[in-house]
Amino acid sequence: MCCDQTPLDGSRRPGHLPAAMTTFAATPDAKPLNTWAGYAALLCVGALFYVLTTQYPADLPFWMPWEFSWPEFLATALTLAWFFRGLSRVEEKPPLWRSASFVLGVASLYIVLQTHIDYYAQHMFFVHRWAHFVLHHAGPFFIAMGVSGPVLYAGIPDFLKPVVTARPVRAVTDFLQHPAIAPVLFVGLLYFWLIPSIHTVVMLDRKLYDVMNWTMAINGIMFWSLVLDPRPKPPARLSPLIRGLMILLIELPQMVLGAILSLSMTDYYPVYTICGRALDFSALSDMHYGGLIIWLPGTLTSFAAMIVVLVNMRLNEEREEHAQI
Repeated sequence: MCCDQTPLDGSRRPGHLPAAMTTFAATPDAKPLNTWAGYAALLCVGALFYVLTTQYPADLPFWMPWEFSWPEFLATALTLAWFFRGLSRVEEKPPLWRSASFVLGVASLYIVLQTHIDYYAQHMFFVHRWAHFVLHHAGPFFIAMGVSGPVLYAGIPDFLKPVVTARPVRAVTDFLQHPAIAPVLFVGLLYFWLIPSIHTVVMLDRKLYDVMNWTMAINGIMFWSLVLDPRPKPPARLSPLIRGLMILLIELPQMVLGAILSLSMTDYYPVYTICGRALDFSALSDMHYGGLIIWLPGTLTSFAAMIVVLVNMRLNEEREEHAQI
């Protein structure tokens, strides 16, 4: 983890669907052997990455994993594989820009977790804040704009579909996306992982570090999928008014936290000094830049979300007016 002070060029040998699930028609899988061959190929690629990152870490390009993670690799690879498989099976294709948005969002999560960016995120607070901005805001925002729940459902194996639609899974999703819970959880996770004593422990423990990243990414996807659902209520869960209120509820606490970190003259995160910073920044400069990332890009994401909610509301009103003519 971050207290591995080996430089980036040194040697090392480290041992509920988004936007609801709508009804659609899908063609049956006519080539199961090809499907399983594809899964085998993904495993081979993952195994290759694992060997390279454990045996030749100093010789790898920037875009290769710094510390390979099977869960992160499989989550990305299978999501994209099921998405493109679903595209070939659904009769009503989503707009190209929505598909591109979804792929961009998924790819952005992989980039900050499974390239050498992760090394800098472990050794620079402001890079860590950029990585979490992607995990919690930008990446999930693009994924939610993709509205690709039906496509993913069409692409996943049939034996997984009952799991996705199981009552316990839906109950947990409904609870976490409740309008009274979702904004509190969204802001609460941001604050929780930045409590100095907790942040220090997390940055020194690989397992906790992974838990932090996973919770931020999953929470971001759930929150923005709820807020950016383009459908009216019903069938969407929330009205535009409630979505707007949720956006406002998360905006102010982020601005306050960003302002505190960017203006404070106390270094709250000495763990980056202990582990050694990858770039020549003072502790306060590092923290100040990190605070600005929370403050400004986070606020701009909320503004963008509000615009999307208003545009969707207007488009739904126009559709309703045309339907009445």
